[in-house]
Amino acid sequence: MAGRFITFEGTVGCGKSTQLRLLAERLAQLGHPVCPLREPGGTPIGEEIRHTLQHSQRNQAMTPETELLLLNASRAQLVREVIRPALAAGQIVLCDRFYDSTTVYQGYGRGLDLAAVQAVIDFAVGDTRPDLTFLFTIPLELSEARRQSRRAGASAAGASPLRDRMEEADRAFFARVERGYRELGRAAGDRVCAIDGAGPVDAIAAEVWRRTERLLGASR
Repeated sequence: MAGRFITFEGTVGCGKSTQLRLLAERLAQLGHPVCPLREPGGTPIGEEIRHTLQHSQRNQAMTPETELLLLNASRAQLVREVIRPALAAGQIVLCDRFYDSTTVYQGYGRGLDLAAVQAVIDFAVGDTRPDLTFLFTIPLELSEARRQSRRAGASAAGASPLRDRMEEADRAFFARVERGYRELGRAAGDRVCAIDGAGPVDAIAAEVWRRTERLLGASR
């Protein structure tokens, strides 16, 4: 079977990481070769960039332009070091975020010129594009509640919540991100499968599986 590339998108707290894990487990149980990844990251270089972007105590002065370029530096490495070889080997690549996140977060969220954002993305990924993108949509209020719950859970467990610069943005930023994902869902055609991320986890997983089965059936 030819390799397939599936990405998982949505705002913070939408449930995409859980759904990626569940799909990876199901595919592996059925004997499919699976390559789960995350962005930024997924390679030694990418993980260093991820720390700089999100968790470093020295990143407060980072400009949107720097953010855009660092994200795509990580992405360019991931595409060439991991994604393309995995697809060539017939694996099913599952990625927690890919270039749609950059269009939404840096384009809509940070207010960078969308054409400039797209040009940088195109340079980073070349012709490596997802076959299918799951977009999990949730209301802004639910995203906020889930972020707060996650921080509270870490504190209750006695752990210090890991600082994430991306999650420190204000409500207006995340409102723009939400609008960006709505635009993505309208503009991306059949590649994007929008799913209500506020529903039960099992029901969402069933919908993800139905759409994945269709993709895999078409690739035989």
